[in-house]
Amino acid sequence: MPVKIRLQRHGKKGKPFYWVVAADVRAKRDGKYLEKLGTYNPNTNPATINLDIDGSVKWLQNGAQPTDTARAILSYSGVMMKHHLAVGVRKGAMTEEQAEEKFKAWLEEKEQKIQDKKDGLSKAESEARAKALEAEKEVSAKRAAAALPEEEVAEEEAAEETTEAATEETTAEAEAPAEEAPAAEEAAKEEE
Repeated sequence: MPVKIRLQRHGKKGKPFYWVVAADVRAKRDGKYLEKLGTYNPNTNPATINLDIDGSVKWLQNGAQPTDTARAILSYSGVMMKHHLAVGVRKGAMTEEQAEEKFKAWLEEKEQKIQDKKDGLSKAESEARAKALEAEKEVSAKRAAAALPEEEVAEEEAAEETTEAATEETTAEAEAPAEEAPAAEEAAKEEE
């Protein structure tokens, strides 16, 4: 029975999530599989890969052929490196301890590269946020500068209206006592 290591799609439309499985070649893409080896989530940056490295190496040693995409995922996670080192141990080119040392060194280097990428992404994101904040401050300053003359004009008009109202009131008060005084005098004459 020919076996392939391939991806089995899960998730929803537009948000794929994959299982890495060992399956019979004749099985449907999302159908029956022999063993689930891990998961692959391309929606995150960098992509999240969780694999059973030893189980994947076992299937490769038993003759399972990975698809192109699965090969890239296996290579990224170190399965292909470990398989390569296991072949070297079988041929007598190195000891098991040397192979483990090389694999651990490779894993540390790979983890460092992944961490550097995450740091670079977070740095780029923070820089983008800072630029957006600066641009927003400039827009706000321009709006405030454009609104300031309108406010000054409105304040001047309001000040003019209050002074006009005040002058009207004082003139009305000045006229009112003058009109009331003759009326008061007439009322006093009538009483006599």
